[in-house]
Amino acid sequence: MERRQIVGFFLGPLAFISAYLSPLLRGNAKAHILLSIFFFIIVWWVTECIPIPITALLIPVLITVFGVTSAEKALAPFANPVIMLFLGSFMLAQAMAVHGLDKKFAYSILSLKFIGRRKPRILFAFGAITAFISMWVSNTATTAMMLPIAIGILNTFPDEKEKGVKSIFTGSLLLLTAYASSVGGVGTPVGSPPNLITMSMAEKLAGFRITFFQWMVIGFLVLIPMFFAMYFYMLFKMRKIKKSPAEPQDRGSLFHENLPKGLTRPQKNVLIAFTITVFLWVVPGLVSIILGKNSAVALWLERNLPESIVALIGASLLFLLPVNLKKAEFTLSLRHGLDIDWGTLLLFGGGLSMGIQMFETGLADSIGKFFIQSGGGSASLSLITLISIVFCIYFTEVTSNTAAANMTIPIVIAICKTAGVNPLPAVLGGGMACSFAFMMPIATPPNAIIYGSRLVPLPFMIKYGFWMNIFGIIIIWTAIRVIAPLLGLL
Repeated sequence: MERRQIVGFFLGPLAFISAYLSPLLRGNAKAHILLSIFFFIIVWWVTECIPIPITALLIPVLITVFGVTSAEKALAPFANPVIMLFLGSFMLAQAMAVHGLDKKFAYSILSLKFIGRRKPRILFAFGAITAFISMWVSNTATTAMMLPIAIGILNTFPDEKEKGVKSIFTGSLLLLTAYASSVGGVGTPVGSPPNLITMSMAEKLAGFRITFFQWMVIGFLVLIPMFFAMYFYMLFKMRKIKKSPAEPQDRGSLFHENLPKGLTRPQKNVLIAFTITVFLWVVPGLVSIILGKNSAVALWLERNLPESIVALIGASLLFLLPVNLKKAEFTLSLRHGLDIDWGTLLLFGGGLSMGIQMFETGLADSIGKFFIQSGGGSASLSLITLISIVFCIYFTEVTSNTAAANMTIPIVIAICKTAGVNPLPAVLGGGMACSFAFMMPIATPPNAIIYGSRLVPLPFMIKYGFWMNIFGIIIIWTAIRVIAPLLGLL
């Protein structure tokens, strides 16, 4: 165990005991106990002394043992429809990875002659592909898949081999791989766990339902400008790079060698399941816009085809579409299907359990009043949204983005309710900000994977990441507080 893990292992129980013995919230016994548990969980999540999903499992255990609520209520969030949405989307992503559909898509784009040997075009295309894939596949899997491709690109440039970690292009391409994986995740609800956590808590704790289509529209208002901000910043840092006179004549040939012709039967099946799922995710939102939210068709789609059920339809198709009927082979085997990120499902269930109890016990209300009174008794929605974004970004620098969303979103909702403002902008801003931590290797799995390549020094990542964080704060706040309201989205 690392030093911070050892310290956290003992600091967590100490935080619990200290809060339990303190005079805080003595007038509300359940809220007092829940606050003690909250401090304990935060310490263990931040220090990662034991796996984060296992810490999440302790939440229903502790709130039941200490009498905060019943076991039935503590465990109910683990069967939340959003868990099924996670499950279905993870299955689809797993099928894409197993059959190489995501990598085939990447190679197909990079083999275009238009991209050629020009580093700015390679940078743009590679970043755009990474962001698109990350909209549907976890940012961790996307980065892990794209890193070898990025290194393959760098190895075809003799000057990059010589410079190694000192090369600006090497650093820019690899960091853009990590950053685009994180940024692309905000484009769809299933792109990153904090998105679904935000949607679920907004509905459960604040009464606001955000559809798949609505999230995509708002997400693109953040994703597109952020991607261009990252790209042009990288381009600015590369402005002094001179063109190499000894470059191979064609960029495309490298990828044509790795690009099988046509689609295999499993790839076609995955594409069918994926297309049907995305179509059913997006259509209800389009119908609501065209026919109105209260139209018979829109209401039927909302009632009978919610996002969670659609995700399970897509996952089920993977086990129904045959590859070889004689051998009883289908698109996805049970062995591969079970090899998904179950930890995230546990983490979400535990976090939602904590969030619900924070409101039911009155703890969230007490926290909201504390923050508002500390700020002078009033706060505007714009200021709360800005604080939510900034705090979530920098808090995610030191802990998992999923854990950060679980801890911060309920508090943001409580603060907004206490201030008497609409919590939706601040919640959306904070939820998206949980995917925008770019400075530290421990901030997100993509950062850790790229740093682990040993081709990006830590000072390089911190320097680039500092400006990415600033860009993220400005873009998210502007999209949420200026552009989305103008378009009637918020």
